[in-house]
Amino acid sequence: MLKLAIVGAGIMGANHARIADQHRSVELVAIVDPSPERVDPLVARYGTATFSTLDECLGSFDAAIIATPTEHHHEVGLRLIEHGIHVLIEKPIASTIEEATDLIEAAAKSGSTLTVGHVERFNPAVLELDSIITEPVHITATRISPFAARVTTGVVLDLMVHDLDIVAQLAGGSITRVQASASSTRSDSEDLATALLEFDNGVTATLTASRIGQQKIREITITQPNSFVTVDLLRQDITISRVDHSEYLSTEGARYRQTGVIEIPFLEHRGEPLALELDEFVAAIAESRTPRVTGADGRAALDLALRVTAASAHTR
Repeated sequence: MLKLAIVGAGIMGANHARIADQHRSVELVAIVDPSPERVDPLVARYGTATFSTLDECLGSFDAAIIATPTEHHHEVGLRLIEHGIHVLIEKPIASTIEEATDLIEAAAKSGSTLTVGHVERFNPAVLELDSIITEPVHITATRISPFAARVTTGVVLDLMVHDLDIVAQLAGGSITRVQASASSTRSDSEDLATALLEFDNGVTATLTASRIGQQKIREITITQPNSFVTVDLLRQDITISRVDHSEYLSTEGARYRQTGVIEIPFLEHRGEPLALELDEFVAAIAESRTPRVTGADGRAALDLALRVTAASAHTR
C-alpha cells in the first residue's frame, strides 16, 4: 500500500481524498491544512489523521498530492521532493517558469516521481484520441463555466490551461505564434479569453475559455484531412464524421450527392478522470517509470498559458 498525504483541504483536496479513500493500492494517512473548517469534515468522513503543518507528519508517507493555492506549490513541492517523496502537483505546476524548473530539477536529483494534475489528460475521451488523431489540421477548444467568486486566478490559468495542454499534445510541433484577447467583467482578472495558436508543423488552434457562461461546456474538435472529430469532455464521448462527395450526370447537367458516415468509437478507458489520474500516479511510482503527465509537460502548459495572458494584456 502506498502511504499518501494530501496537502491542502479545499475543494480539490477534498476530491482527491474521496478518490484516495476508494483506491485499493493507497492508504490515505494524512491531510495537511491549517483550517479546521476544511479538515474536520474530511476527518469525520474518512477517519484520516490531520496536521496543521508538514513538520508534524513528514516521514509518515511515501507520496503526496499538493492541492494548495498555486503560490504555495513551489515551496511545498520542494520540501516534499527533497525528502524523497513522490509528488502530484495540481495544475498549474507553479506560479512561474523558474519555480517549475526548480521542481523538475529537484525531482530529477532526488529520484522522486513528479507529475502534474492536468486531469483532463485522463478523461476517457482524451485517452482515446491517442489512436484517432493522426493528421490534425485545426483544433478548437471551448471551456465555459458559470462564474464562481471563490476563484481568484484568471480564466487562462484556471480553465484554459487544461485545453492548452491537450491542444499542444495533439498538435505536436512547436508554437510559432500566439494571439489572444481577454475581457474582465466580474473580477479583477480576465473572465473571458480567446487565443489563436500556430505551430511550426502548420497546425492551427483556437481556444475559448469563459467563467461568465450560464452552463458548463467542455468541447474539443479536430479537423483532419478526411475526418472531423468532436469530443465532449463532459459526456466523455467522441463522434467522428466523414463525408463522401459523389458527382453524377443528369439531363440538367452535373449534380452532386453527399453521403456521410458517423462513427462513435467504443472507449476502452472508463471511469472518473481523477481516479484514472491517481491510478497512473501509483503505477508510475510502482514501476519506476515516467508518468503520463511529466513536470516538463506541466511547465510547457504554464509557459503557454503565460504567453496567452501576456498576449491578451493589451485588450483588457
